[in-house]
Amino acid sequence: MTLQEFLDTARAIERDAIAAIQGASSTDALTAVRNAFVGRKSGRITDLMKALPSLPQEARREAGAEVNRVKTLAERALEERERGLAPAGDATEVDLTMPAREQWRGAKHPVTLVIDEIVEIFRQLGFTIALGPEAEHEWYNFGALNVPPDHPAMDMHDTLYLGDGALLRTHTSPVQVRTLQRWAPPVRVLIPGNVYRRDFFDPSHAPMFSQVEGLAIDEGVSFVDLKATLTHFAKRFFGAAKTRFRPSFFPFTEPSAEMDVECRLCGGVGCAACKGTGWMEILGSGMVHPRVLDAAGVDSETYTGWAFGMGPGRIALQRYGIPDIRILYDSDVRFLEQIAR
Repeated sequence: MTLQEFLDTARAIERDAIAAIQGASSTDALTAVRNAFVGRKSGRITDLMKALPSLPQEARREAGAEVNRVKTLAERALEERERGLAPAGDATEVDLTMPAREQWRGAKHPVTLVIDEIVEIFRQLGFTIALGPEAEHEWYNFGALNVPPDHPAMDMHDTLYLGDGALLRTHTSPVQVRTLQRWAPPVRVLIPGNVYRRDFFDPSHAPMFSQVEGLAIDEGVSFVDLKATLTHFAKRFFGAAKTRFRPSFFPFTEPSAEMDVECRLCGGVGCAACKGTGWMEILGSGMVHPRVLDAAGVDSETYTGWAFGMGPGRIALQRYGIPDIRILYDSDVRFLEQIAR
């Protein structure tokens, strides 16, 4: 092929390419034209560029400049035609009058909302936040809390052991001991966190759940202070709902009591969530046992105190009218959207 033949072929391809591009009536047709002229593996312009080495050395510069001009012109024409076809294609496929689909970006979980509210109520009463490890030593989880070695809670069917005296804490009470070891009384702390037990899912139990614990240690603290504080909390949180205290037993408190609130799911009539009693237990409490104070290095002859532990999950059931605690773990966006704020 001579130089003149190469130039004539390039100009002929240019005319054909412009005509084909302008005649393309759809994006599919334009794609076919693109492949026919500037396809990577084959195409009339591509094939012509492959013929450059066959020309004499002195003719390659002019021939190369011409074929590059034709290629650039064709690619620009393709881009311009593509922009011209896009609005027509979109208009036939998209209804511009249709409202945009709203995307939910997420929000705080109901249990988190409950914890935040509990923290705020006790913050106003002078409590500060204390935290501790979830992987705990059994002495902090049991021994320092006056739990005897043969207590059922220490059995493997109740507690998740990690080995070498380590376990996943079954309550947030170990943080009480760690706090008293670090800070001298008076102490008023609130302890939110996750705890773990070998419980099976049912309407009111879960193997991993959140807990909020409170501790107040000072001189002259009595059970009257405990009851007054928790009653104030219940009125702030539940409003006019009825509450009651029942005698109970915990190794780390003496005397001990559980606090119930009238079930808001059934109005006190009885349902599966409250096990037919009409009451929902929300916390356990009591005066801190002197042995717990001694184990933490606090003089039990000088100081007294009280503690409580509540489950925000069960409280969320009451607050939002949720009949089954398992719903809180389903991560169902449709449910969360109803409560989110």
